[in-house]
Amino acid sequence: MNRTELIQEYEGTQLSHLVFDDGSGVARPGVVILPSFANRGPLEEEFAAKLVDLGYSALVADIYGADMIGIDVGEEEGKQKAFDTMNEKMEDRGAYVKQQAAILDFAKGLDAFDGEKMAVMGFCFGGLCTLDLARSGADFQVAGSFHGLLKIPNFTTQKVKAKVAVFHGWDDPMAPPADVVALGQELTEQGACDWQIHAYGGVGHAFTNPNASKLGIDNVAHDATAAARSWDSFCDLLSETLR
Repeated sequence: MNRTELIQEYEGTQLSHLVFDDGSGVARPGVVILPSFANRGPLEEEFAAKLVDLGYSALVADIYGADMIGIDVGEEEGKQKAFDTMNEKMEDRGAYVKQQAAILDFAKGLDAFDGEKMAVMGFCFGGLCTLDLARSGADFQVAGSFHGLLKIPNFTTQKVKAKVAVFHGWDDPMAPPADVVALGQELTEQGACDWQIHAYGGVGHAFTNPNASKLGIDNVAHDATAAARSWDSFCDLLSETLR
């Protein structure tokens, strides 16, 4: 398995992405992974390696900039810096989604990726970015949001082209049930071709992350069952759509 660090220049910011592929030189269906508010790290890399084993190429995106990779959100200073950066980006999601679109285009242009068969998946803030990318009308096939923020966008949306799958903990304090209902209504009104929402009872935020409880926030914790079920469902959708 190849693991390559690539730098993308975007409006004066150096974005440092990790690319995982099988080393064959053959273009395979691709998945862009948008990380949580903590930026890219070992958890996203583990998912990327799993995807390569399943026959995909994967890019783990840097969503803030190379100087903010390796933030320790288990420490109060690191957690606050990550939250502050996320909140800053959320003030103008219309501008920020253009960066995500540029990352997607960057991945499409790589030799290991079949640019006509692309998925985007994201966790937490990355889940919101994934949904916003779909809401922007970007050209890709599958959008997967894992315990993502679900807030209605503050930019003008376009028809959703991607198939959308949302994996959600019903007790998530960052995305209450009203947000789930609003998202379903929004996707219907936007003419999304194919959408689904999986809500897991008794499950909170960040359920895919074994270290989630270190954040010290109520109802933010790992749930092995929800993590396994959401991953299996997402992989089924990838296989159905990209194979």
